[in-house]
Amino acid sequence: MTGHAPLSLINVCDDAGDVTEPVWLARAESIHRQLRPALPADYAAKMRRVFAGGARMTLAIRGEAVCGLAVWRWHENTFDGIKFYIDDLVTDAALRSQGVGKSLIAQLEMEAQQRGAEALVLDSGTQRQQAHRFYFREGFVITSFNFKKQRV
Repeated sequence: MTGHAPLSLINVCDDAGDVTEPVWLARAESIHRQLRPALPADYAAKMRRVFAGGARMTLAIRGEAVCGLAVWRWHENTFDGIKFYIDDLVTDAALRSQGVGKSLIAQLEMEAQQRGAEALVLDSGTQRQQAHRFYFREGFVITSFNFKKQRV
């Protein structure tokens, strides 16, 4: 990140899931679509529903630009205890390998610790080998398989 202004990390909603930073949420859309191109046209409404369901969003910003984002949540289950789950983690494709993802992971580790979770958990599509290399470098390990059965 030499030669770049430092990153700032901000949350776009409060602990209740209410959007407190609508301008930043709007700026995040194009970066989020790099990972999730099928998000509906009304991005803000979709994200408000996701936040109402317990998710939160942290942005890595530099100046007026969103460099990356994480959508995350926590809940308690029988296996993990308090599970801190990362729904989405994406860095702008033009800014990868510049510490954006690493900064987001470090922030999420602090969020998880504050909520009593002992681990970060995420799923990553099998086709995302570049992302997998990043996760391994950041200390993630594969602990299980994720199975899915589409509606029939």
